[in-house]
Amino acid sequence: MKGTVSICCLLTLLFLQATAEVEEFDPVLRDRSHIDETLRLATEEKAADYAAAIQKLRKIYHSSIKPMEQAYKYNELRQHEISAYPGRTLGDSATDGEITSKPMVLFLGPWSVGKSSMINYLLGLHDSPYQLYTGAEPTTSEFTVIMHGEKIRSVEGIVMAADSSRSFSPLEKFGQNFLEKLIGIEMPHKLLERVTFVDTPGIIENRKQQERGYPFNDVCQWFIDRADLIFVVFDPTKLDVGLELEMLFRQLKGRESQIRIILNKADNLATQDLMRVYGALFWSLAPLINVTEPPRVYVSSFWPYDYAPDTSRELFKREEISLLEDLNQVIENRMENKIAFIRQHAIRVRIHALLVDRYVQTFKEKMSFFSDPELVFQEIVDEPDKFYIFKSILAKTNVSKFDLPNRDAYRDFFGINPITNFKPLTSQCSYIGGCLLDKIEKAITNELPALLSGINSGRQPGLSSCEVTGCGEKPKNRYRKN
Repeated sequence: MKGTVSICCLLTLLFLQATAEVEEFDPVLRDRSHIDETLRLATEEKAADYAAAIQKLRKIYHSSIKPMEQAYKYNELRQHEISAYPGRTLGDSATDGEITSKPMVLFLGPWSVGKSSMINYLLGLHDSPYQLYTGAEPTTSEFTVIMHGEKIRSVEGIVMAADSSRSFSPLEKFGQNFLEKLIGIEMPHKLLERVTFVDTPGIIENRKQQERGYPFNDVCQWFIDRADLIFVVFDPTKLDVGLELEMLFRQLKGRESQIRIILNKADNLATQDLMRVYGALFWSLAPLINVTEPPRVYVSSFWPYDYAPDTSRELFKREEISLLEDLNQVIENRMENKIAFIRQHAIRVRIHALLVDRYVQTFKEKMSFFSDPELVFQEIVDEPDKFYIFKSILAKTNVSKFDLPNRDAYRDFFGINPITNFKPLTSQCSYIGGCLLDKIEKAITNELPALLSGINSGRQPGLSSCEVTGCGEKPKNRYRKN
């Protein structure tokens, strides 16, 4: 009996010791209060003012820009470069879903670098049933869109593409195989009321694009063209740059102002090793980012657990707050950015209409009773410089040579749209509605700038942001002229 009691006491002692060891190694969660404070999530937005501005923007688009799009089939103009216009694919039309959509933050990078963990951390989803799955192996095989909703639910890709009220309907062009790899997650969250996150499959260098079953690079380009902020995440222990990553950075060309490089899991390294890795990262990326001012690099550890001991925790905390301020700047300027985007879009539509009009005029001038229409127009399309098509457009006011589309785009455009389908701009007028060219020029020069000025004049600086940053230098708004 005495021996049995001794054994029981020994087992109890071993159990208590094991429990103490588990508690000792149980990771400590990091304080997240600075996230809500920096992003000002407790501050109520002026929803009525924002909704009124959106309605005005939609009215301008539908009355002054969309009619010109439809008359000259702008959405059928095809792209001939990776990015004919920085921030937008040539030939894409704006939609109501895109006008009313929230800013999009896109997460890109190799597999298992912490993209999904970073989203979980920003949204406070750790240990909740709704957190994105994470792991040391490649875990995210889908494009996951995390957006606001009245209740928590998942939305299939085919549903997202079929819903015209969303901004994802153009994704149908990538096929059903891709839509099966697209998923949406809706949840009620203060941050998601102001921004939408997109998590992407990690880049795996030994996997060919064909093996994914859909055009991975084309899908990435679609999201890149519409993202307001692009986080390219790296793990300091995996800095190899292969062909797929090189292709990704070629797709990011022209979007340098939206790119932020994140060196994640930085507390896994000693300070000296981290400095070496930081230099190695720039050495690897330098040939891929050929710009005078390199993208901002944030060095920290974006997950819910406390920083590893004996690391630069103060530096990591400041870097994290700086990144949050960057995100907050995008949120605060979302209405300005939408107006600026619609104005840029209107400028491109106007230039396209002027070019088509010039092709039509030249065709009519060169045609005679004995001419072969096909041969005449083929010569004009093949040699537009011979007939001063593009040079004549540059003589117009408010047209920059840097905004002119690729000449080859019009060879394909007129291949599917006969020149006889289009009327000259002088014929696109009505007694009640006015002229299409006058309306779009009025929108570009008067209506959209006036709407932008009205928003800027009504904005007051917030105190909570100053309390966090000391009202120091903020990230620049890429659309506002100095």
